[in-house]
Amino acid sequence: MKFNLILSFLLLATCFIAFGQKTESGKSQKHDMTVTEKGLIKISIMYPYAEGKTFNMEYYETKHMPMVAGFLGSNLVKYTIEKGFLSGAPNQPLLFMAIGTFYVKNLREYQAAITPNIDAIRADFANYTNAIPSIFVSEVVK
Repeated sequence: MKFNLILSFLLLATCFIAFGQKTESGKSQKHDMTVTEKGLIKISIMYPYAEGKTFNMEYYETKHMPMVAGFLGSNLVKYTIEKGFLSGAPNQPLLFMAIGTFYVKNLREYQAAITPNIDAIRADFANYTNAIPSIFVSEVVK
């Protein structure tokens, strides 16, 4: 229950903070899945490393991320999955076990696609992690 409450707060806070962000670059968007273009909105879901926390990368890669990507439709430009294995500084603990990132053209469309599916997304968390993710919404500037 506490996990769902905290996650709900994080997702709600992200939507409120990001809602006023610029959503379109004003330039024509290419659909090349290998290019990260200025003006795209980037939603990063970061799973912090901590003792006792687990992460099933195979499930995340083959089930969870494709499920969420399916909700986003043509607004989705690409998504990436990163697996953490080293800290940025020697002899320091790993900061994140994994980071999933969606690159979308329009933030409002992203929110409209996620909102009706949020319960399914949250319910699926238990299938791959016991960590509470941090969500960072940003605009690609270069």
